Amino acid sequence: MTRKEEAVAIFADHFHCSQAVLAAYADKCGITKEQALKLGGCLGSGMRKGEVCGACTGALMVLGLLFGQSDKEDLTSRRRSDEVNDRMMDLFAQKSGSYLCREIIGYDISTEEAKKYAREHHLYANCHEMVGNAVDALEEILQKNN
Repeated sequence: MTRKEEAVAIFADHFHCSQAVLAAYADKCGITKEQALKLGGCLGSGMRKGEVCGACTGALMVLGLLFGQSDKEDLTSRRRSDEVNDRMMDLFAQKSGSYLCREIIGYDISTEEAKKYAREHHLYANCHEMVGNAVDALEEILQKNN
């Protein structure tokens, strides 16, 4: 199973988009799948407010774990993580039309009533595609940076 297939399967198993993307890369990031699911648990649906898409955020967490700065003196890794962050946001927006959840689904989900409406009217129907788009963008960045 490819990472994309795994991420889509995790999402289909009723996890958030953010959890699905991060969990599909847990082994590569040196964390357990359980840790990945927990880390991504509060970031789905654009942090539950329609902000940056959780699938994109899950990919950004992968990039942070792989390229992020952990030493205050290491400005090279800081620049590199900034570069992969910007590239991820740009690629995801190109593939998805936006990196903002509310723009992708076409509805402001910042209230509980709005979230209920979005569920009832299947506004999250293309989110599995966003999970795939995030993995595609992530793979492109990883291939370029390995």
